[in-house]
Amino acid sequence: MARRPLPRILSSGSAQIARSREIARTAADSATDVLHPLITVSRGLRKLAATARAKWAATPKERRGPTLFLVAACLLVVAFMPYGPLLALVGVMAAAAWQGRERPVVKTGPDDAEVARLKGLYEALVPYFSLPDDPEPLFSHGGDWSEAFADYTFDEDGRPTRLRISYPPYFTDGEPAARARIEQLLHAKSGRGREYLFDWDEEGNRLTMLVLDALPTTIAAQHFVTVPGETVLGFTDADAVQRTVPVRAADGTEDAPAVVWRTGPRSTEPHLLAVGQPGSGTTSLLRSIALQALPHGDVLVIDGGGTGEFACLVGRAGVLAVECGLSGALASLEWAAHETERRLIAANRARQAGHPAPDDIRRPLWILVDRPSVLGHLAAADGRPDPQDLLQVPLRHGRAAQVTVVVAEQFDSLDVLAEPVRTHTRARVVLGPAAPEQIASVLGSRPHTTPVPDVPPGRGYARLGTAPVLRLQVPATPDPYDDATSEAHRQAVLELLPERQTATTATIEVAPGSAPDPDADADTAPTLRKNPGTTALPSPVPAEG
Repeated sequence: MARRPLPRILSSGSAQIARSREIARTAADSATDVLHPLITVSRGLRKLAATARAKWAATPKERRGPTLFLVAACLLVVAFMPYGPLLALVGVMAAAAWQGRERPVVKTGPDDAEVARLKGLYEALVPYFSLPDDPEPLFSHGGDWSEAFADYTFDEDGRPTRLRISYPPYFTDGEPAARARIEQLLHAKSGRGREYLFDWDEEGNRLTMLVLDALPTTIAAQHFVTVPGETVLGFTDADAVQRTVPVRAADGTEDAPAVVWRTGPRSTEPHLLAVGQPGSGTTSLLRSIALQALPHGDVLVIDGGGTGEFACLVGRAGVLAVECGLSGALASLEWAAHETERRLIAANRARQAGHPAPDDIRRPLWILVDRPSVLGHLAAADGRPDPQDLLQVPLRHGRAAQVTVVVAEQFDSLDVLAEPVRTHTRARVVLGPAAPEQIASVLGSRPHTTPVPDVPPGRGYARLGTAPVLRLQVPATPDPYDDATSEAHRQAVLELLPERQTATTATIEVAPGSAPDPDADADTAPTLRKNPGTTALPSPVPAEG
C-alpha cells in the first residue's frame, strides 16, 4: 500500500517554527542592546532605593524626624538653585548607572566540587596525621578540613595547584620514609601527570604543595657567559639557584637560571656521572659539555656505544681522539692515565723549584666516556682489562692535574660501574623517566618534586656534591649529522664546533703497562705513537698566553 505524502502544512511547519524562534531571539537580543542603558539605570535605581530603605529602617526613631527635616531642607535648597533640579536629576541618574553596572563575580571561596576534593584529601590524610591518644586531633574522620588546609588554589579542571597543610607536631617529618608516604598520597589524590614540589617546614609543622610548570625546552646549544672552569649543565627553576646567564631562546634573549658545574683544582666535585634511560639525553649532555670545554681545553672521547654520536668532533681542533673500538679505547685511556701522572710530576717539580706550573699542564684535559659497560663486556669476552680500571688514576688525581672525567651510563648497566667511578664522581645527573628510588640511588637523596612518567629528552635532576637536588633541562645539543635533527639545532651545534685540523703525533712512545720516566723532561708531553697495540693521539696543545 503506497504511503500518502504529508500535508504541506505539516512538512514545513517545523522549519517555520525554527525560523520564527530565530527571528524572535534576534529581536530580543537587539532590544536588549538598545534598552541596555535603561536596564542599567533601572537596576541602579532599585539598588539605591533598597539602600535608602535599609538606612531608614536602621535609623533610630528619635533621629528620624531630624533626618527627614535635613533631607527636606536639602531638597528645598536644590529646588531654588539655578539648574538645581536638572543637576540633581543628572546626579541621580549617574549614581544609578554606576550602581547598576554589571560587575564581575568575585570568587570568595571554593565551590562544591573543590570542597569535595579538599574533603577527600583531608580524609585520606587522617590515618597518617592522627593518633588514637590525641585529645584534640587536627585530623579526624568527619572533622573540619578548613583548620588543616589553607592557601589553596585550583586550576580549570578543579585540581589543586597550591595547598598549605598544617599537621600535628608529633608527625615524624624528619624521616624520609614518612615524608615519601605523604608526598605519594598527595600526588595520587591531587592528579597524576603533573610535577609537584613539596616544601616541608619542620619548625612550623606545615607542608606546602605546589604544582610546577614544565622547564622550557627552547634553549639550544650556544656560547654561554661563563669563565674557564665553569660548565652549564642545564637550566632549572628560578628560585632554586642564585645565578642566571643570558641565553637565546625561541622567544628572544632572556636570563635563564643555570646549573653551573665548576671544575679545576679548587672544585669539590671534579668529576661527573650521568645516568639515564635510552634516549633520555645523556649523550646530548656529553656533547654539550664537549662543546663548552673545547675553547679552553682538550677533549678525549670514548664512545662505548659505538653509535657514531660523536662523529662531528672527529678531527676538530682540541679533540685528541674519538674512539669507538676496544683497542683504541684501552690505548687512549692508558695514555690519559700516563698524562695524568706526568702532569702531577711536572706540577710537583715546579712547586719544588718555586716556579709556576708549565703551560702544557695548565690546559684542562676532559675525558668523556659514554657507555663504558659495553666496552667492559667486550674486554671480558676478549680476556683484556676493563677500560674502567684505567680511569682510576684520572679519577683519583685528576683535580690536581686539571683532568676532568665525565661518564655516562644507562640504568640497566649501573651495577657494572667500577668502584672508582662510583666513588669519585660527586657531581651526578639523572635524565629521563625514573622512579624516586632510582633517582635516590644515584643522587644520594630523593628529589623534592614528583617525577612524571613522560618527559622530553634532557629532562631530569642534578646534584652537585651535597647540594640540594635540582630539576634540570639540558640544552638541546643533538647530533648535527642525524637526519632527524632540525635545521635550527643543526646550525647551532655546527657553529660551536672548532675548525678541522690535521692530527700530528709526537715521537715519545709509551708501551702498554709502562709508567712515565721520573727523570724525563717534565716539559715534554708523553703521547702515543702508532705501533702495535697503541693508537696515535695528538700532542696536547699548549695554552696561549
